[in-house]
Amino acid sequence: MPPLTAKPMTMISDSSETSSLGPILRTIESPDDVKNLTEEQLLELPGEIRDTLIHSLSRTGGHLGPNLGVVELTIALHRVFSTPRDKFVFDVSHQGYVHKMLTGRAREIHTIRTHKGLNGFLLREESGHDAYGAGHAGTALSAALGMAAARDLAGGDDHVVAIAGDAAFTCGPTLEALNNIAETTRRFIVVLNDNEWSIDKNVGAIARYFNALQTHSAYAAVRGKAAEFVEKLAGKAARTLAHRVEEGAKNLLFHNVLFEKFGLRYYGPIDGHDLSLLVRTFEHLKTLHEPVVLHIITEKGRGYQPAIDNPGKFHGLGSYTVSNGQTVAGAATCSDIFGRTVTDLAKTDERITAITAAMPGGTKLEIFKNELPDRYFDVGIAEEHAALFACGLATQGFRPFLAIYSTFLQRAYDMIIHDIALQKLPVRICMDRAGLSGDDGPTHHGLFDIGYLRHVPGIVLMQPKDEDELVDMLHTMGAHDEGPSAIRYPRGAITGKRARATPRLLEIGRAEMVGDPGGELDVALFGLGSMFGLAEETAADLEAAGLRVALVNPRFIKPLDAEMLESLATRARVVATFEDHVVANGFGSACLEHLSEKDISTPVVRIGWPDEFIEHGKPDILRQQHGLTRTRSAERIRAVLESSATHAEAAV
Repeated sequence: MPPLTAKPMTMISDSSETSSLGPILRTIESPDDVKNLTEEQLLELPGEIRDTLIHSLSRTGGHLGPNLGVVELTIALHRVFSTPRDKFVFDVSHQGYVHKMLTGRAREIHTIRTHKGLNGFLLREESGHDAYGAGHAGTALSAALGMAAARDLAGGDDHVVAIAGDAAFTCGPTLEALNNIAETTRRFIVVLNDNEWSIDKNVGAIARYFNALQTHSAYAAVRGKAAEFVEKLAGKAARTLAHRVEEGAKNLLFHNVLFEKFGLRYYGPIDGHDLSLLVRTFEHLKTLHEPVVLHIITEKGRGYQPAIDNPGKFHGLGSYTVSNGQTVAGAATCSDIFGRTVTDLAKTDERITAITAAMPGGTKLEIFKNELPDRYFDVGIAEEHAALFACGLATQGFRPFLAIYSTFLQRAYDMIIHDIALQKLPVRICMDRAGLSGDDGPTHHGLFDIGYLRHVPGIVLMQPKDEDELVDMLHTMGAHDEGPSAIRYPRGAITGKRARATPRLLEIGRAEMVGDPGGELDVALFGLGSMFGLAEETAADLEAAGLRVALVNPRFIKPLDAEMLESLATRARVVATFEDHVVANGFGSACLEHLSEKDISTPVVRIGWPDEFIEHGKPDILRQQHGLTRTRSAERIRAVLESSATHAEAAV
């Protein structure tokens, strides 16, 4: 049988029917339909899937490049295995769009990442075919191994397949799982999807090792004869080739194939876009009674030239024009300003270094990388290592800026307490995507970092109300050597503009009084960071109703401006706090705790996100749904004012 290589795609053009499906894809309601396709239909299916992805995501945005790269892989998996009985665990799961399309959700793919539509990652509650939900890297092997162990304990015979990109193998949990697989189960399949990219180009020894596997002559020879190799896997020729591969690997970075040192039988690398080869390989692997790893080579963005030309951009992006891949340029984001400011600071201070965990583009440290490469460090998807690495730099007198998304910094929590704070090391923690992260949903919302940082002894924690203050805070952090400091700032822009060219050093722990009519107050509003605008709008509505209102920009979550808080709380009938964070253990809770310790009984209205995981959707929609609006905020404050007035009258 000739290899089932997908037919080339025709030129993609813009279409108003972005959610339309091809004739074959339209017939697929479950994985059983994939198994029933003829060979000719199977050849046509990858093109239809890519066409649908390119057009649908042009409206919604999403992880286009990764999904274009796994089309044939996902089809082959569903051709050979049977979910939900068999389990597929996708690392991160941002490359799960094709899986969704083949498991009854193709007609909804145009809703992906929109409110009440399909989630951009796999969710167990969305489909029984989604064996495991994820959103962060490095989870697949450990979770899949747990499933395999559960199967073995129950005496089952289903298959568990973990699909992970090469970038995931720079991640600590992946290596920890590798160390445990052979000791735990005899039947386990790992698919290493190797495209040399995570969000950005992969770095480090593991990445170099995978590249060496791809380019070594012995492996190249096997890859060139891959179809023949698979057909002969059960015979003597397979053993000979396997021996040649093993011997050829001895002169690579490590002394033998890395995975076989962990007790996994290694196969590959093979062409991840050769559908016939993938199907036959999986059919063979499912007969084995030993843990195996299949190394496939794929092209990120395959089938769409703009995504091939710019894989970093098309890893995950907003809406774009199909014909040329162009996106609409917006205002400078907080990430842009951070990258530019830290780079400029480093040009005047040779002690400043910058560290990212595989996110130079997302954090905009690519600016630092391009202009000051000797003091820029990308450690790969390894947040724990990044934090400890920063500690080492700090002990030697350097001033490290550690840029990690709020949701990913959770992984380095032990290092923040045990290594950074306990030793009072001046590591500057810069948390991008703090607050709501919109379309990416609950795995990416940065709604918990105040809660996990504000009780850490000695840390300075701040959040700017606008872009100018972001620059001020970065300058303040650069000069703060007495211990750790952290700044949280949102995805995108805050106000979208800057008014000042010259930054200012801020007094640690000093809030900004924005408006105070003096004397007795009805309400004192504290609008933290990106929620300052909502506090300002609420203040205007309350003042229009005849209330006396003070408005504060807190700036510092820790240390609190205790003097200003106490002064206003003793003058006001109600204090209200606004934060882009869950209210549990957030900024408002810090204010409540402090007032309670000082025996100040002024009611505190905390306006923020509820104690639950917030779904995906545009921030304006989610704020409306959860009551984070000027109207609802004013209503809540007036209700407490009325209640306190009623209690006062009753007391009289």
